[in-house]
Amino acid sequence: MLLARVVDTSRQVTETSKRLQKIGLIAELLKQLTPEEVEIVVSWLSGFTKQGRKGVGYAVIRDSGAPPADAASLNITEVDELLEVLSHVKGTGSEQAKRAQLRSLLGRATSEEQQFVTDLLIGNLRQGALEGIMLDALARASGLPLADVRRASMMAGDTPRVARALLEKGAAALADYDVQVFQPVHPMLAQPAPDTDTALEEMGEAALEYKLDGARIQAHRRGGEVRV
Repeated sequence: MLLARVVDTSRQVTETSKRLQKIGLIAELLKQLTPEEVEIVVSWLSGFTKQGRKGVGYAVIRDSGAPPADAASLNITEVDELLEVLSHVKGTGSEQAKRAQLRSLLGRATSEEQQFVTDLLIGNLRQGALEGIMLDALARASGLPLADVRRASMMAGDTPRVARALLEKGAAALADYDVQVFQPVHPMLAQPAPDTDTALEEMGEAALEYKLDGARIQAHRRGGEVRV
């Protein structure tokens, strides 16, 4: 599938504030992808690449500008492969090599695709598709119960990988995800509600407290081996 299709879906998701519409847009896209493409696109629409930042900072992106292409031609796996190559550029002259690689990629992208890729690389893809929405969309696309999809993602700690497995194997893939020593369990997501009154109606008596950001830590132990 062309990158332009993903960019268009991202734009539509950004333009709506309706949760169900966001879920529907993403689910419809996921159903049209190959398993390999699913893993890539779930990463992208969650705001990150499979490769991470890996040395592609603001300076490299700033100095890698190129005139946009007139028509869309880049496909999803091709972009992912180019980002993979980019992530392994190291050593003397690596900054210049990264700029050249990225400039080559951006030179084949339309202006909308260029904006999407650069926002993705600097962590600035703000479209309101948080993890909870992505899991809802994955459940709809795969036809599996949302609770099962959430549990699989929590056990694996890797939603893109789970997405690929579920859309490739269906319900049979769920058996692969369970509590395993030395496999971190992903934090459980809070269940969203449209407003405070609805939340209190669902929960009954409740206590509120200020939320402080911090680090979540798990300690795993098997015999004499301990990992934090």
